[in-house]
Amino acid sequence: MIIINFNKYRNNYKSIKFLGWKTKEELNKCYRSADVFVFPSKTDTFGIVLIEALACGTPIAGFNVTGPKDIVVEGVNGSLDDQDLKAAVERALTIDRNLAYESSKAYTWDSVAEQFISSLVPLK
Repeated sequence: MIIINFNKYRNNYKSIKFLGWKTKEELNKCYRSADVFVFPSKTDTFGIVLIEALACGTPIAGFNVTGPKDIVVEGVNGSLDDQDLKAAVERALTIDRNLAYESSKAYTWDSVAEQFISSLVPLK
């Protein structure tokens, strides 16, 4: 288990409101109340939080790297940028939340399982 010392971040970033751990309906409410979900990682290979945000109708802003670029459709459910996260956020703020939500439906258990199975290749 990873323990994060949020006090360090609270002290360094006083203008940011740290909400602490959220689960279930509290987490859904946070996603739904956000104007945009900002995913600042350049190294996370697949953030399930991206799909969770979309399922709540919250558009995504992030860097154009593996993970986000596999989920984000520019102008439909979010925006990506190679260098400028602020620019991605500004574009994502113009996304229709209903389109963001609808795009999340591509990630049902059945569709994800089908995608996985179709990518398998037989060993010789």
